[in-house]
Amino acid sequence: MSYSAFELLALLIVMSGIILQTWVGIGFGLLAAPLLYLIDPAYVPVPALILGFSLSLLLVVNQRKLLCWRRVLPAIIARFPGCWCGALLLVAAPAYLLSILFGCVLLMAVILSLYTCKISLNPVNLSIGGFFSGLIGTVTSVGGPPIALVYQSVDRVTARNELAAFFLIGTPVSILFLVLQGRVDMSSLLLSVKMLPGVLLGFGIARFCDDRINLSSTKPLLLFISSASAIIILYKGISGWWEG
Repeated sequence: MSYSAFELLALLIVMSGIILQTWVGIGFGLLAAPLLYLIDPAYVPVPALILGFSLSLLLVVNQRKLLCWRRVLPAIIARFPGCWCGALLLVAAPAYLLSILFGCVLLMAVILSLYTCKISLNPVNLSIGGFFSGLIGTVTSVGGPPIALVYQSVDRVTARNELAAFFLIGTPVSILFLVLQGRVDMSSLLLSVKMLPGVLLGFGIARFCDDRINLSSTKPLLLFISSASAIIILYKGISGWWEG
């Protein structure tokens, strides 16, 4: 399988995003998707989703003995009605208006988490995080931060493993919506296969360095990634409003 110079660059971007998400639980979509889109819009959203799902599968299989499915289950269940509500909102309101609204809400949640309230890891908050992850993810394609905010106060390994389980079940829902919209074709699948070595290399590098990095708390990184996501969502919404 031969690679052009741009495809090798895309492979490097995928590998970097995979390393970040393997360490902290989210970040692949935020880091890789915008850069891949600049190289070729065909990389987003289908190949990016498939590659993210591949990482979740690797993490869950590799860490299955440390994974508490019972704890993350409320978030997984709540994601489904969240996706459904997101699809209904897309029909009822302009996407740019929803992006502005959700971007503001997400940014406010980050600020509150940073300065005032502590979000506990319990079934109620997991359900709320899972619901809004499905809702915002369906509308904006950036669904990680709402559920990541619930995991900001737990240790890195727990957050990473349980977020992987959440995305393992949740990502196929997003892909199914794209299938129903006719946006999944053979070229997208072939592009995903071509980028798969980046997932394997990134996962291998991250696992090799896992014991050599000192990330006792993922809260600063998760809040930073969530803030960046909120700003991107706001930018998309304002751009859509300006162009419309």
